[in-house]
Formats: sequence, C-alpha cells, structure tokens
Amino acid sequence: MPLTDTAIRAAKPADKPVRLFDSAGLYLEVAPSGGKWWRWKYRWDGKEKRLSFGVYPDVPLKVARERRDAARALLASGVDPGEHRKAQKAAGTDRAASSFEVLAREWFAKFASSWEPSHADRIIRRLERDIFPWIGSRPVDEITAPELLAVLRRIEERGAIETAHRARQNCSQVFRYAIVTGRAERDPSVDLRGALPPAQSEHFAAVTEPRDVAALLRACDAYAGTLVTRCALRLAPLVFVRPGELRKAEWSEFELDAAEWVIPAARMKMRTAHLVPLSTQAVQILRELHALTGAGRYVFPSARTPTRPMSDNAILAALRRMGFGRDEMTGHGWRAAARTILDEVLGERPDIIEHQLAHAVRDPLGRAYNRTAHLPARRQMMQRWADYLDELRGSE
Repeated sequence: MPLTDTAIRAAKPADKPVRLFDSAGLYLEVAPSGGKWWRWKYRWDGKEKRLSFGVYPDVPLKVARERRDAARALLASGVDPGEHRKAQKAAGTDRAASSFEVLAREWFAKFASSWEPSHADRIIRRLERDIFPWIGSRPVDEITAPELLAVLRRIEERGAIETAHRARQNCSQVFRYAIVTGRAERDPSVDLRGALPPAQSEHFAAVTEPRDVAALLRACDAYAGTLVTRCALRLAPLVFVRPGELRKAEWSEFELDAAEWVIPAARMKMRTAHLVPLSTQAVQILRELHALTGAGRYVFPSARTPTRPMSDNAILAALRRMGFGRDEMTGHGWRAAARTILDEVLGERPDIIEHQLAHAVRDPLGRAYNRTAHLPARRQMMQRWADYLDELRGSE
C-alpha cells in the first residue's frame, strides 16, 4: 500500500539498505547511515533504470510523487527521463526545463548515435556557437519567428549563408521534437522559408576530361609519400566512393577472393549497406597494402596511430603536393569524373552508374533497389572502368 509520512518518519536504518515502496515505481531507500533517499524505478528500451528524486525530509512525500508524475509524463511522450535530466545539467542547472537549449540537447542525445560522429559534432558545435548564446535560455514555446530570424541574420551577416540555412533546419528539428513531446505547439522556423538568401551550391572540383584524368592518374602513381597514402590515391578512382567511406575502410569489410567490398550502413550517407565490386586492379592494390596494414583494423591507418583511420585531409594534402589546386580536384572529384566519363565516353547505363554511386535509385514501382541489384552489370562496368583508366594512364 502507498507510503504515509508517519511510516516514513518511523522507518529505521538496518545493516543493509531498506526499501519502502510507494506506488508506480516510487520508493524510499533508507541507508544504513540513516539517510532516506527517494528513488524511482522505470524501464527504458527494455532496460530497468533508476532516477533519484532527492532526500527526505527535504523532499516530502507529496513533492516526490509530483516529480515521479512529471517523469512518467516524459516517459509516456517517448523521452527517457534520465537523459532529460542529463540534458538539463549539461545546459546549466539555472536553465528552465523547457528552454530551447535543454530541448536541443535532449533531441541531440536521442538521435546523435545514429549519425556519423563528424556530422554530430558539426551540429552540436553549430548550436553551441550560433544558437544557444541568443535563444538557448528562452522557453521553447515562446520563441517567435522574428526572434529566430534575428539569430539567423547574425550568421548570414558574416557571409555563412549555407550555415544559416543548416542552423534553421536544426532549429526546426528541435521545435518539431518539442511538439511531439508536448513541450511546444508549433515550429516558428516554417515562417522563415524564403527569408534567407539562397545558399550557393558548390560543386566539388573534379577533372572530367580524359586527358586531364590521365595526367592525374600518372601523378598518383608517381606520388612519393607513404605507401598507405599512395595506395589510397590509386584506389580512389577505381572505387569512386565518398572520401570518408574510403579512408575509414576496414579489412573486415573486404572479400578479396570474391572481389567485393561491403561498406556497412552506418558509414553510408543513405544509411544502407553498399556493395562495391572490385576490379582486378583494385584487388591487386589491396593485396599489396594488406602486407603492410592487414594485421590491423583499418586499410588506411593514420600515420600517427594504427588504431585510427587516416585523417580526412590526407588525400587533399597529397593532391595539393602534386600540384592540383582546390579548383581542380578534391577527394570527392573521382565521383564526378566517373559519373561523367562512364556516361558520356563509355556509354554505361545511367541507372547502373547511379547504383554504383550509392545514390537513391528506385525502380518503376518506387521501390529502392537493394545493394546487390544489377550486380553482374556493375561488376562488368567496374572492370571496364578500371581497364579504361589503364588505357588513359598509358596514353600521352
């Protein structure tokens, strides 16, 4: 039966902690030292968790029940009360529970594990630098569109137009999270569509003319840096994956005898595992490198420690040392080069190319193809592409 103040006052300590249960998971734990702590037991994601509500008599029975009910309301709306408390502490104990910063950190804690670490770092840094100082302490349901626009204008005025658009998008995600968890009624950022100047789309620099591709290939072959970097430079055009997917490649993802590389969904932009058929040239490079790095986790380990992959600037730095400027070629450039030449020179089917680029290709019924779709055709295309690059490399 539920606790009473009389029963609580009469509770005596013992050699081991004594638990006096109230209701709905709330209980009082009497420590051997005599301290009386309010605890609440709940389940989240199938696991039992506990939350502390303070010490009796500083926190009387009525207040402990109110805190339990508030935590249960969070739980019913899909929020882990424990994570919510951590978000409040991270934002500062003087912040109101419904402030924008508390909600933003709670939203971030809930979803960051499903993002690439670098992507998550950019989001939280953007919020901490450009948003929290201005509206972080404001109750989320009181923030108006003009108020949010003033914050975004500060970003715009320093010339970071794309950052301003991304900040508006992140704020919108926080407001929508506040709505579904019962802390706000609308998203004021929707009123700002068209209020910011459009961001200029920047395409990654790439060489797409066969003559220029030939010169770049020969430069990569002659690169005088480490074997790891030289192999990365030589493999990049043969697989034309995104730079992060290449530099973080792990040996466990490769089946060299089957000439396949399966990039796990967690590292893919579309969060779907991607199969890369390997040409004989690609397998040869990987077997050469395996003798050096095969005992470790990463195909291309960092020069400083084998427990981490090479840095995201390693390929770019190598390209610059070879004399290719930012306006000529980037790590992403091989994707544009492959897409252009496979289509316009080698006459490959556009949908096969898009599949190999891991773009969101769908069939006539609107269904997304799986990673093995058109695999025989993709194998043939990747080998023809590697053979074509060899022809270019030998041309003058």
